[in-house]
Amino acid sequence: MTVCAGRYRSRLAALALALAAVIAPAAAQAAAPAPPAVTISPLKGTPDASPTTQISFLGVPAADLSQIAVVGTRSGHHSGKLAAYATGTGASFVVARPFASGETVTVSALETVKGQHRSIGTTFTVGSLYAIPPPPPTPALPVAAPGTVASLASVPNIHPPTIAVTTPAADPALGDVFLTPVDGASQAGAMIVNPAGQMVWFSPAPPGSQATDLRVQQYLGHPVLTYWQGRVALGHGLGSGIIDDQSYHEIAHVNAGNGLAMDLHEFVLEPGGVALITVYEPVYMDLKPFGGASHGVIDDCVVQEIDVRTGLVMFEWHALGHVSPSASYSKPWPGSGVSVWDWFHINSIDVQPSRNLLISSRSTWAVYDVGHTYGEVLWTLGGRHSSFTLGPNVRFAWQHDATRLADGSIEIFDNEDTPKIGSRSRGIDVALNFATHAATLAHEYIDPGQVVLSPSQGDVQQLTNTDRLVGWGQIGIVSEFSAQGVLTFQLNLPAPVASYRAFRFPWSAQPATPPVLVASRAAGSATTAIAASWNGATGVLAWQVLAGSSASALAAVGTPVASSGFETALSAATSAPYVAVQALGAGGAVLATSAAVAVA
Repeated sequence: MTVCAGRYRSRLAALALALAAVIAPAAAQAAAPAPPAVTISPLKGTPDASPTTQISFLGVPAADLSQIAVVGTRSGHHSGKLAAYATGTGASFVVARPFASGETVTVSALETVKGQHRSIGTTFTVGSLYAIPPPPPTPALPVAAPGTVASLASVPNIHPPTIAVTTPAADPALGDVFLTPVDGASQAGAMIVNPAGQMVWFSPAPPGSQATDLRVQQYLGHPVLTYWQGRVALGHGLGSGIIDDQSYHEIAHVNAGNGLAMDLHEFVLEPGGVALITVYEPVYMDLKPFGGASHGVIDDCVVQEIDVRTGLVMFEWHALGHVSPSASYSKPWPGSGVSVWDWFHINSIDVQPSRNLLISSRSTWAVYDVGHTYGEVLWTLGGRHSSFTLGPNVRFAWQHDATRLADGSIEIFDNEDTPKIGSRSRGIDVALNFATHAATLAHEYIDPGQVVLSPSQGDVQQLTNTDRLVGWGQIGIVSEFSAQGVLTFQLNLPAPVASYRAFRFPWSAQPATPPVLVASRAAGSATTAIAASWNGATGVLAWQVLAGSSASALAAVGTPVASSGFETALSAATSAPYVAVQALGAGGAVLATSAAVAVA
């Protein structure tokens, strides 16, 4: 009996070991974390993806993706190439041929992370894109009113607007002002001015084009200058983003993906060399449910995340996939003929600490909190379907530039115009209470000396000293306010010049191109008149004249002359046939030397 019992116990032990061998791996597998979420764009339910869209997988490296299948209900199976993002956070499956308009596309793939597998996919519909007509001929600039356009002897090919400072800057150390003037008799372009209103840098846009959204950002850990440049059609932009280093050398060019064009309204750089941009996509749609034509055209608004180094689309969100056009305060054209309905009009994107996106829609009078993984609208502030009860004076209309502040409040430029709703435009900070679903006005910023009503554009920037810089958009004024609403700085562009946004940043730059000059001398005179400039240089304190009998034999003449702004007039006691200038910095250090020119 003892022997049998011992054998029985041995068999039980062996069975237990065998079961453990099976159960332990299964338990370990069950306890292992699920693979990370992968965002696949076009997002599920997108109603109007571009026929040339790529399939974007964001969330795991390219090596973790396999068994990708892309099938259209009309176009069938699609082959393609998987291209990895430079960030290492995903890849795009670039299809070999376009999809068919109106078809449904199903995407499936296998995600494998540390031995764990998950099937992933998306389904979307392909839109029928409306072709934007070519631009009309560029009209000639109007005749400039006296004193409204700068003419520079040393740089005769640029004609920026003049700047008038009406309230001197209380704190010049906060930096320069970044503008993108357009309209009027001056050239459109990108412009930096110092707190005294003196121009620091101007880059004219090509004829028929303009610039917007000039600012200082970080690209791969370095300060850069970024702006959009292109033409405007149907109220939005068709262009690209430019990234310049501190010598104004273009180091990157950003375009929209999926066969679409980058819009003018937003160009934000994220860590890792990622650009967040706005795109307008006019598509054909039945607009009868909204009072329009059955074969109408609607401007869908798209957010794209672009991997700058590869140009691939990492993420794409379509407003029509998540917001109903019935939320719009604009109306479609009810008659025959093509008229594009600007029902949403996206004009800003702000990345929040949660990585969710704060999106401003001018035409719905609303700001949306959008999930970055699935693109769902988490909450809405303002408009017809606000998630919050709006307290006194919170209601805003036709707004621009919604950003989230560190305390969680939302800062907005409230236009109130086109068509006119309120009596004046303003900057506002709106505090949100998620427990009571209430929105209250925390701060309001208005021009104390005049009533400003801006039909379009505009922004609010919180500065490092908590002041607010307000760009009044179409009304070419820039104002700075203290936290108490006191005006601390103001400058004006000459009417009707506008600047889409205005920013203020410290900026240090030394152009890669040398300084320039022009020199002249009256017949028989021993004095040479010189005008010298160095477009974009921020550290020039003085100028030194060089002169000589040839371009290669120059020596200093006289003493350095203090810089007097963008262009400095110099008078040198010399009759030498060749002159040049040196730009001097702190301590008299030579920053750069111009080419020698013959005296006229």
